[in-house]
Amino acid sequence: MARSARSALLLAGLLASAGVAHFAAPKQFDAIVPESLPGSPRTWTAVSGAVELALAAGLAVPATRRRSARAAALFFAGVFPANVKMAHDWRNRPTPAKAVAYARLPLQVPLILWARSVGRGD
Repeated sequence: MARSARSALLLAGLLASAGVAHFAAPKQFDAIVPESLPGSPRTWTAVSGAVELALAAGLAVPATRRRSARAAALFFAGVFPANVKMAHDWRNRPTPAKAVAYARLPLQVPLILWARSVGRGD
């Protein structure tokens, strides 16, 4: 299997795992939905979980891989406000929890770059 195909499948696995987690443990995701979004946090949790599952499926299929990878890069950028909210909400938690919340902020950059790389077939 080519390196680019392995990379795409790894990214698909990450997105599929996150998508399943949105349905298996939705409360943790509900808590980081920005209040400025209309509707209920649970709806946004379900929608983002479904999008992650759809992106994972698209990445797994070579014919839809490039388009899905580009969409995944946009998705990773789009969920950044939830990570900002989490970091803000967790600012007074114990140091290990704060570290997790703050680490999620710069983590979006390599995720976006990874998805872009998959989209180019690198």
